[in-house]
Amino acid sequence: METGWLGRACIALAIIALAPMRADAQPIEHPKLTLSIGTFIISYLPLPVADSKGLFKNQGLDVTVQNFGASGAKALQSLIGGSSDVVVGFYDHTVQMQAEGQDVRCVILLNRNPGIALAVRDDLAGSIRETKDLKGRKIGVTGPGSSTDFLLRYLLVRAGVKPEDVSIIGVGSGAAAVAALENKSIDAVMNYDPAITVLERRKLAHVMVDGRTSEGSAKAFGGSYPASCLYSTGAFIAKNPVTIQRLVNAFAEALIWINETPPAEIAAALPAEYGLGDPGLFADVIGHSKPMFPAKGSFDIKDLERAKAVLSEFNEKVRAKTIRLEDTYTNRFVEAATH
Repeated sequence: METGWLGRACIALAIIALAPMRADAQPIEHPKLTLSIGTFIISYLPLPVADSKGLFKNQGLDVTVQNFGASGAKALQSLIGGSSDVVVGFYDHTVQMQAEGQDVRCVILLNRNPGIALAVRDDLAGSIRETKDLKGRKIGVTGPGSSTDFLLRYLLVRAGVKPEDVSIIGVGSGAAAVAALENKSIDAVMNYDPAITVLERRKLAHVMVDGRTSEGSAKAFGGSYPASCLYSTGAFIAKNPVTIQRLVNAFAEALIWINETPPAEIAAALPAEYGLGDPGLFADVIGHSKPMFPAKGSFDIKDLERAKAVLSEFNEKVRAKTIRLEDTYTNRFVEAATH
């Protein structure tokens, strides 16, 4: 699936030329879609909002959501393998894929902070006080090759710990991540809400690095860190610009609704399993997480450069290859979005 420079240039020109066209006046090329996610995390909130509120249907789309219940790496693999059309996953996967010669691009940003946290078991508070103290420990991530894996490796390297000097274990997210730490099969976990908040409230773990807020993200990663987005292959985007525009329209409307709606109302609009069966806790998590969700899903090149720099800290392919960030995203669909 590797694309030469001429093919990549043609795809980029096609995206630029076709994206601004009014999608509501064009036939939908691919109305039935498979959209994949690794697992549900609070960062992906715009997806269940768009699905539950019928925003995809309003755009003339029949979207089947495929949830792997594992990690973002699984969803990415499904896209590369051709079993998914689009993915809601982390932006850093597009940089990773460009480094491996795969043309994958984001079309709307859904988070401006990663919503990620590194939490340590409370019974180990005396011996693990800083990231460097994790050497020799077992740390849970959603899955190998996931963004939790990427960002954990970055934090370890920055703290002077080689990733190979810890055991990085895939534990999933949500209830599975909570159980792994509660059962003491891991010493720490790199994960998302609502799991992190559950661990804190049950006094099972305390947060050591917090990327759920703008302040915490700036401290951990140097500023805003582009997190979840809607992405697909450059070829699919170029071939199906009206379809992509309709998808972006739906997600743009979901972002606006999240920003304008009280947390309790958002929680009540979604299936109970998204909040781990606790609507009150889920509403609290949404309330705390609201600053993550931009009112408009445009990309800022400075933030994208930050994500590339983070990956370069531990990923030799990203460090060694010249990657044009312009090949990892486009703002054209967001700028043309209708609500």
